[in-house]
Amino acid sequence: MSERDVPGGGAAARPGPTSRVRVRQLSGLSARDRRDDLATEEPLEIRLTGPGGAGRTVAITITMRTPGHDFELAAGFLHGEGLVRAGDIAAIGYCADADLPPESRYNVVTVRLHVPVPDLPALDRHFLTSSACGVCGSASLDALRERCAPVPRGLLKLSPGLLYGLPPALRAAQGVFGKTGGLHAAGLFSPSGTLVAVREDVGRHNAVDKLAGWAALDGRLPLAEHVLMVSGRTSYEIMQKALAAGLPVVCAVSAPSSLAVELAREFGVTLVGFLRGERCNVYAGAERVSV
Repeated sequence: MSERDVPGGGAAARPGPTSRVRVRQLSGLSARDRRDDLATEEPLEIRLTGPGGAGRTVAITITMRTPGHDFELAAGFLHGEGLVRAGDIAAIGYCADADLPPESRYNVVTVRLHVPVPDLPALDRHFLTSSACGVCGSASLDALRERCAPVPRGLLKLSPGLLYGLPPALRAAQGVFGKTGGLHAAGLFSPSGTLVAVREDVGRHNAVDKLAGWAALDGRLPLAEHVLMVSGRTSYEIMQKALAAGLPVVCAVSAPSSLAVELAREFGVTLVGFLRGERCNVYAGAERVSV
């Protein structure tokens, strides 16, 4: 599902991942004016509709994101929150409603399902406040236990050297961060440490959703033999999305939260934090790290 132009979208400009501004740069007592690249931040509304666009269309969430890989973001969010299964998605497209201003059409995505839109009794509670700042998880731990099984132990073994190589590999693949210095990243790695895919966004949760959405749309779920590396800290929301994708290992350059550690231990996930240089802490699932 490629992110093509909006039918009937007119001449509206499609937002890119970076925006250029003029700044005054100070150095000591001197100043100069120059151009600077910023990470673009714009809203994305995700809608659900039934087969052929028939039946009701439901607005699920509005999240602030960096434009790019919007269809993956929508698919990953819906799958990660347990609203739809990957196989339920028939098509994803930008909205072409006549009453929508042309400049907004690349900020609204409609996900069409093979099945009717499910009943979402908890919709107001879960998603109308959702954004990149982190209010985007399931409302309770019990709901997560109902839909996510513990990760199989498997035969995945990782050496410390492999772990130490993940942050520099992720950083080298962050093209937009290199221009702006203002984006989070999520990288998917093979058991040998090979980078499989990377996604960037102003929201660390969105970066993981884009990665999970890519895997869902490509028929790669569950990611039972892969490692997730994130550029920030590991929160409950990150762990929730990792569990929904079936990931057995989650690594981060910063600290995990207490609830993230609790989830990792309960669901059998290897959780690594403060992964910097040749040092890290293994908070859960140390049996997968061979020393």
